[in-house]
Amino acid sequence: MTTTVAAYAAPAAKAPLERTTIERRAVGEFDVLIDIEFAGICHSDIHQAREGWGTAIFPMVPGHEIAGVVSEVGPGVTKYAVGDRVGVGCMVDSCRECDNCRAGLQQYCTGGGPTWTYNSVGKDGEPTYGGYAHKIVVDENYVVRIPDGLPLDVAAPLLCAGITTYSPLKHWNAGPGKKVAVVGLGGLGHMGVKIAAALGAEVTVLSQSLRKKDDGLKLGATHYYATSDPKTFEDLKGTFDIILNTVSAPLDFDAYLSLLRTDGAMVNVGIPEEPVNILLSSVFGHRRSISSSGIGGIPETQEMLDFCAEHQLGAEIELIRADQINEAYERVVNSDVRYRFVIDTATI
Repeated sequence: MTTTVAAYAAPAAKAPLERTTIERRAVGEFDVLIDIEFAGICHSDIHQAREGWGTAIFPMVPGHEIAGVVSEVGPGVTKYAVGDRVGVGCMVDSCRECDNCRAGLQQYCTGGGPTWTYNSVGKDGEPTYGGYAHKIVVDENYVVRIPDGLPLDVAAPLLCAGITTYSPLKHWNAGPGKKVAVVGLGGLGHMGVKIAAALGAEVTVLSQSLRKKDDGLKLGATHYYATSDPKTFEDLKGTFDIILNTVSAPLDFDAYLSLLRTDGAMVNVGIPEEPVNILLSSVFGHRRSISSSGIGGIPETQEMLDFCAEHQLGAEIELIRADQINEAYERVVNSDVRYRFVIDTATI
């Protein structure tokens, strides 16, 4: 039997989000019903609700940073029980059969791609709705456990911002002896700084101005430079092993690539809505690479949560009511949040 739940949805592209109700599917054999307590607001939500990344499905209930408590399980569920603290990130299914899915890299599913938590179509042919809602039903294999040491409100953003930065930092071997630059100190960037520092790397923040310098140093950075100062690019030439670019706007990529050491990598986790340009000569001279990374698979997401609990790393959040979502969207676009809005879903 389906369940009717309250939610906040964008009725059309660029339209303000408004309170509504949606239907959640009946709890199947391997499903868990989650009472959502907190949902983070990711810049991706805004890109999609405003069709910045292309045609989208409306009405849209955004939200892929979901933290809550299991309230019902299907008869075949073995991983979770009623009362467990759990999270749901950017995907709720995948083909489960391709090489990537079998390797725990469900985010790179080649059998049709992942089923995203919202703005996607499930295997039942129905659109998916995200976490700006009271409840969600998800297959147990796409749910992760939130360790007791992490409060649910600061854990919610880890389901996207945390894993989106953890996965590339691990893949490109951030750790002791490595110099990591994080471009942008926002929702993604502040978690990138925390995680890179906890991994043992020497962390530098590259931001447009020095306005957030004190924050960056408190979060774990050793150095902080303003990219609006041309001297920054002269002084830091050839410095970094990894540049983690978290901004979703076009940059002078050639200037940033010049900051890499030989064999260094610039990894982009922000996705601009416009095409970007680079000169191949910027990577040619020192075998530099420019790459990207998309979230993480389910096993790595659990690994990230356990790591964050061990190191007491939660997101820096501003808790809001549901009726503040539209205002929060504008503030995210204007970089006016330190550093992640989280919706108290009890207010929906």
